[in-house]
Amino acid sequence: MSDAVIEITRAKGDETEVVARAVYEHPLPVRICHWLNAISLFVMAGSGLQIFRAFPSFGAKIPQKDLLNWPKAFAIGGWLGGALQWHLTFMWIYIATGLVYVGYELFSGNYRQVLFTRRDLPGVWPMVRYYLFFGPKPEQAEVYNPLQKHAYTTVIVLGALMVLTGFAIWKPIQFSWLAWLMGGFHWARLWHFILMWAMLGFVLGHLVMVILHGWNNFISMFTGWKITGWKRTAWKRGSDG
Repeated sequence: MSDAVIEITRAKGDETEVVARAVYEHPLPVRICHWLNAISLFVMAGSGLQIFRAFPSFGAKIPQKDLLNWPKAFAIGGWLGGALQWHLTFMWIYIATGLVYVGYELFSGNYRQVLFTRRDLPGVWPMVRYYLFFGPKPEQAEVYNPLQKHAYTTVIVLGALMVLTGFAIWKPIQFSWLAWLMGGFHWARLWHFILMWAMLGFVLGHLVMVILHGWNNFISMFTGWKITGWKRTAWKRGSDG
């Protein structure tokens, strides 16, 4: 994370009042990866549901017909072949942006602000209470609170598992060992489907967090800068200290 901070001040008699500050929270590589990844996830979910419409089942022990009658209007691709083209194209964009993001976080050290660790555990429940509107907002000393860090760390794991299960059902012969680890082709397909909904659940929770943290939090993912209200009165001009 960059430590760049810009203070917005105004003169007030012999004093200078800092009325707000802008903190550079989101470096350019993170912002680019964030939006490309979000678009890719949306397209893959829509095209994946169109692929599912071609065979709405996960095997002989589960009903073979109308397991999930997903409306065609909410799917992408129009037909099986078209959906596969959309899905595979954006799969590579999703993988590439994911690798760039993880690589940047590791080599820049930026991962420290989003990685969930054991010391964050006690702070999870207070944040859950706050987000569910039955608890006060806990004090926050870091850029991301413990629940946010838990979500961002978990989504990296979910994304990796989604890619692995996707390869297992895309190339079940070439990646037969992957399919075997997941219980076979039908189970790999089921895990892939469940992981997709888990990712969409993360997106919903992420949007709730963004809304609760305010408009400036959303804009910062475009500009990199987050403006926060922060008032203090500086020392009088000419005074010691």
